[in-house]
Amino acid sequence: MAIVQVALGARSYDIPIEQGALDRAGDLLSPYARNGRLVVVTDAHVAAAQLPRLDASLRAAGIMAEPIILPPGEQTKSWRHLEQLLDALLALEIERGDHVVALGGGVIGDLVGFAASILKRGCHFIQVPTTLLAQVDSSVGGKTAINTQAGKNLVGSFYQPALVLIDPSTLDSLPSRETRAGYAEVVKYGLIDDPAFFAWCEAHADDLLAGNPDARTYAIERSVRAKAAIVADDERETSGRRALLNLGHTFGHALEADTGFSDTLLHGEGVAAGMALAFRYSARLGLCPQADADRVTGHLRSVGLPYDLATAHVTADGAALVGHMLHDKKMAAGTLPFLLARGIGQTFLSKDVALDDVAAFLDADRAG
Repeated sequence: MAIVQVALGARSYDIPIEQGALDRAGDLLSPYARNGRLVVVTDAHVAAAQLPRLDASLRAAGIMAEPIILPPGEQTKSWRHLEQLLDALLALEIERGDHVVALGGGVIGDLVGFAASILKRGCHFIQVPTTLLAQVDSSVGGKTAINTQAGKNLVGSFYQPALVLIDPSTLDSLPSRETRAGYAEVVKYGLIDDPAFFAWCEAHADDLLAGNPDARTYAIERSVRAKAAIVADDERETSGRRALLNLGHTFGHALEADTGFSDTLLHGEGVAAGMALAFRYSARLGLCPQADADRVTGHLRSVGLPYDLATAHVTADGAALVGHMLHDKKMAAGTLPFLLARGIGQTFLSKDVALDDVAAFLDADRAG
């Protein structure tokens, strides 16, 4: 078992990573079970695929699992379901010393983490991510949030989990599309500051996406180590280093908004298209070699991920997409920072991007 630590002083926590770890969850989670029980929050799809494994392991360790099952999908990250979850947790008499288990993908992890941060002014929670995207990104680092009519993740908090338990075998039950979407967040770490890892992705993406356990575990561990180091250095995005993790997200969230935050464009798919757009825009500005932008676009295309507006099913023009960006939570004093690149592995934060030029680029990029 590999164990990665997120070093945050008193808020530090471990991330065990092991094939089959869910079947040992009873032993691993027993220190967090008060009075022999753990409340497990999940969605209907994950409940069918993974809850029986977790429940059996907990029962073998003498722990009773009390499940709360929510609807699947991005729409669950809402005020309505937050209220539903809080009411259910209160009905189960959750105390501040209790640990709530989030079993699922990014939606469940974000929602449970936010609920835990505000329930009785803060109880504990544990992440057990079951999607590739959640395992390599959203479960690590303590960002929690819900969506609102104004945009994605605009209401939330920084609230670290007590533990993140990662079992790559949970990916076996995922549809291939969702695994590909999560792969976008794996590639991101190579594009930020690790060109050797991007080259590894180019060479091994097919193995990872086909379910090869070694390739999958290696990619997850390397991604988690990269994120843990960034979070430990800049927990709340105050120095700017953690902002690098948003590569592709400013474009991507605008694409998601245009498609209604629906299954038309999954979050990871939006990030993939957003990263390709960020590299092509960097090339347009003369910051990045066109060959690097083409290499990024080509890799995303080769694994079946969206890489432009058409493959992301986006119909809005550049001005409308920039309008979505104005609701981005990173706006400061009327300026929207952009993650751009000087090449593969050379991402940086720019605070002087002209949004009218972004709109013109998007229109030109659509036209080909």
